[in-house]
Amino acid sequence: MEAVVRLAKLADVDAIFKIRTSVQENHLSEDQLADMGITPEAISQAISETPCAWVAQVCGVPVGFSMVDIEDGCVFAVFVLPEFEGYGLGRNLMHKAESFLFKRHQKIWLETAEASRASGFYRNLGWQPVKNLGQGDIRFEKQRK
Repeated sequence: MEAVVRLAKLADVDAIFKIRTSVQENHLSEDQLADMGITPEAISQAISETPCAWVAQVCGVPVGFSMVDIEDGCVFAVFVLPEFEGYGLGRNLMHKAESFLFKRHQKIWLETAEASRASGFYRNLGWQPVKNLGQGDIRFEKQRK
């Protein structure tokens, strides 16, 4: 499988939403995302203003993405289509996000459900749990080396 991770473009916004709404764990519908202010227009604006998202593609088709909040030093999202899990795409997407944020921040962070597979994924990548946020969520941080 030949996979490429590249900077996201405006043309990727529809694929980003397809990927985000296709995941099994931490699933959110487009309506639920919109209620949180995460709309195609908001993502398009973010991508237009600054490099902040990466797309993993296989045979030219987007199958995963990561996205960061540059100002806050936060990894905002890392998602891979279920049928493409286990191939290292999430790890590669995380590497892009971390490298980008570490150019601007000494410490970066993210939040996820403590009981999720994502929690174990982040721990395996060296993220440290620092705070229970209630309702089963946890904050992770990672220091620049």
